[in-house]
Amino acid sequence: MNSPVQEWLELRAVKGLGARSFVRLLGLFGSPQAIRSTSRSRLVEEGEISPALAQALHQPLPPEALQQIKVEIEAVQAGQFQLLPFTDPGYPPRLKTIPDPPPILAITGTLLPQDSHALAIVGARKASASGRAFTQKLGGDLAALGFTIVSGLARGTDGVAHEGAMVSSGRTLAVLGCGIDHTYPPEHRSLRSKIEKQGAVLSEFPMGTPPHAYHFPQRNRVISGLALGVIVTEATSKSGSLITARLALEQNREIFAVPGNVTSPLSRGPHLLIKQGAKLVEDVSDIIEEVLPILDPEFQEHVKKQQLTSQVHAPLPELGTEEQQVLKLIPLDPVSLDDLISQSFYSSSEVMSILLSLEIKGLIKQIPGLQYLRVPFR
Repeated sequence: MNSPVQEWLELRAVKGLGARSFVRLLGLFGSPQAIRSTSRSRLVEEGEISPALAQALHQPLPPEALQQIKVEIEAVQAGQFQLLPFTDPGYPPRLKTIPDPPPILAITGTLLPQDSHALAIVGARKASASGRAFTQKLGGDLAALGFTIVSGLARGTDGVAHEGAMVSSGRTLAVLGCGIDHTYPPEHRSLRSKIEKQGAVLSEFPMGTPPHAYHFPQRNRVISGLALGVIVTEATSKSGSLITARLALEQNREIFAVPGNVTSPLSRGPHLLIKQGAKLVEDVSDIIEEVLPILDPEFQEHVKKQQLTSQVHAPLPELGTEEQQVLKLIPLDPVSLDDLISQSFYSSSEVMSILLSLEIKGLIKQIPGLQYLRVPFR
């Protein structure tokens, strides 16, 4: 006899059955077994599917598909990951509300009820130094308030958003565009391991699925579906982040965009979203102002208290005259040590000493190439 998990995996393996139809049939007939036991004519009439798909639902799966399912079940039994069907009580409730939720989620790490208070941060893979600094601070500030940060484990913005949440001892969820047994990009294996300790990694794809480019737009709807809203930090006008924003809009999620330098290609995506009505984000308060009314009362009070606490306990450090003058010379975009020395009234050794002091106080950050930038949200 097939196990319930096997029935879910067998139904997922039926060619031509997408997430939207899978969930609709589930709502009509109750279970994978019931769907495959229903007559072809009833599947077509009530399930609103094509006769060809109704026929496919009654056909035995090919041997290679059954073997793949066997391997996946053995991996679950060995504790490599969990499988969470749509009807499981632990399935993310917010994700259930989108038109095409994944019928099954594979998970490493742990999902918690508090992850329903999530915000997604997405952006460019080749993020600028200032964009990375802004994103990390934004992710950290939101996580410190109790929000779970959702992103896609990609290079650039995604990885920095995850890191920002974890630096603040917050929770973060990573959604993959490949099977749960793959890590993409491979250099993020260590980051993934940390995420699994402070959140979860999720995939809707069968075990063994490689990271094909066409999987990522599909993955993006899950990133937005898990969240109250999507924040786009940096993105070109053709970025996948704009796909995530469009999907979020279709899912009735909030859209946020971080403005940038008008001459930078990485600002074009956020500026386009702002023109289309996205909320402009200069600091974390812009996001809280928008999402606070849609939070449940208990979490709403928690966020308000955390905001007050952070304002009371995180004052700006006191600065000497020299520190104030040098800090004024450092923008959010990188500036070289040579430029700082030429713009200041101090010797090179004095400037380097002042920069070290500002860095220790958390006001600036040194990046490769002897360049410095101001830490945002100060």
